[in-house]
Amino acid sequence: MWLVTSIIKERSISANEFRVNETIRVSEVRLIGAAGENVGVVPTREALRMAQQAELDLVEVAPNSTPPVCRIMDFGKFLYEKEKKEREARKAQTKVEVKEIRLRPKTTGHHRDFKVDDARRWLEHNMKVRVTVRFRGREITYPEIALEDLREIAQSLADVGIVEQPPAIEGRAMSMMLVPAKGGKKKTKEDMDEAVEKKELPREPIPAKSEVKE
Repeated sequence: MWLVTSIIKERSISANEFRVNETIRVSEVRLIGAAGENVGVVPTREALRMAQQAELDLVEVAPNSTPPVCRIMDFGKFLYEKEKKEREARKAQTKVEVKEIRLRPKTTGHHRDFKVDDARRWLEHNMKVRVTVRFRGREITYPEIALEDLREIAQSLADVGIVEQPPAIEGRAMSMMLVPAKGGKKKTKEDMDEAVEKKELPREPIPAKSEVKE
């Protein structure tokens, strides 16, 4: 337990992050005992002696206090718990990957099924899916066709995904964002119609902000 230098090196933790044992250079510290009790202000050499007797380490936990606060603890266990918490925090912050399928208005059913199968697989692997319908020529004058396509895709994927961002026009494309569902039964056409009534899905595509005239 007293071999702190090797512990720090093995765990790749900067020596500047904590001052431990002999690296604590101040003449006195405010000491917290191994059981969490407040020992009070004692000479640093005395605090080190007490840590050695307990076969533990003296760790500076509040360097900016006057005098600095040190605690007697198992530094190896402390580092392990710290790394465990950091790993859990990183997992919680994991970014969700966004995939995209691109279609044209009234893409053939066979081709669209392949695209929808891809979207289903991605949603089942906890990825977001952007579904985009791109317009050519005068196709943009009939946005209701693309909107119906997107609604049908949302319905077919309702057992694995939910609509996070409803269909919206951006430039010469209309898109919506699906996110993985947290469980639940597949929605029927009646359920989708009810979603429209509740404004969860729009009757008309939402224009992009850049296209809204003030």
